[in-house]
Amino acid sequence: MNALLEVDGLTVRLPVAGELRTVLRDVSFSLARGSTLGLVGESGSGKSMTVRTIARLLPGGAEVRGEVRFDGADVFDLRTDALRSYRAKDVAMIFQDARAHTNPVRTVGDFLTEAMRTNDRMPGPAARKRAQELLAEVGIGDAERRMRQFPHELSGGLLQRVMIAAAVAARPRLVLADEPTTALDVTTQAEVMAILGRMRREYGMAMLFITHDLELAGAVCDETIVLYAGQVMERQASARLHEDPLHPYTAALVQARPETGRRVDRLPAIPGHPTTAYEAPDGCGFAPRCRFAQEECRAGVPPLTRIGPAQTRCVRMPGLRGLTVPREYAGSEANEEVQR
Repeated sequence: MNALLEVDGLTVRLPVAGELRTVLRDVSFSLARGSTLGLVGESGSGKSMTVRTIARLLPGGAEVRGEVRFDGADVFDLRTDALRSYRAKDVAMIFQDARAHTNPVRTVGDFLTEAMRTNDRMPGPAARKRAQELLAEVGIGDAERRMRQFPHELSGGLLQRVMIAAAVAARPRLVLADEPTTALDVTTQAEVMAILGRMRREYGMAMLFITHDLELAGAVCDETIVLYAGQVMERQASARLHEDPLHPYTAALVQARPETGRRVDRLPAIPGHPTTAYEAPDGCGFAPRCRFAQEECRAGVPPLTRIGPAQTRCVRMPGLRGLTVPREYAGSEANEEVQR
């Protein structure tokens, strides 16, 4: 079995104002060892909640159904020492806002060495030496001086590099990267992603990468999952997802994306407003905003089938007539049938 991470039928409900509200609905996917999988979608689609569930960082009172298996072990069955080891050595998380996840009154050196001293029982001098090596690996010079500085003394790009260094310190098998470049300028973003990609390859880590940027997901990830209203709309190889989307929502996202080589008076926009999982109706969460929705779309989430060079069909199950999407929502020149 090559899958390092398996998520099967994951449904999560959180307590809000005295009632349970659904944030994920029947999410299923797998991640192979050493590969990179992207999670894209609008705000509120469930991207961050998915990785927090995988890391078991849900708030109290959360109701979880389904399974998350890491290397064959059920993550929800892990207790005390096993859970501590899972979070400390097997899985690492890189958060979107580095400043919100570092202690402002502790130095960078303390931040980097704490886990080494606590989890690995590494002596202080050895931990500091390893921390300086990690800073050099992520492109931060004068590591000894940086170790004495506080988070507010570092730029956003430098602090995100420190976060990456802390995440890979234990050489985890899986990195959960929750929009790690959102707050950075384009040049710094490219540098940070290059560092993260290099370290992932050197250490043989798998990565679950969250982003709003379809272009970035296409450049970084082997495959991409599109989420909407807490549901998986589509999963494809990243390059093919851009060229040949299988779902109207994905196609609409691709159409709405600006391109430097294309001049248009107005970008196509998806009608309506983004829907959260607890607001979504039964069936396909995108149906209220989809101009091609039919009754069967509201009865269940349709599987996806490519039926020709310019058509995508969403059918709830084999044998139903389903939904045909015209050329404006499908860019394929292929003639073969592709099934999810």
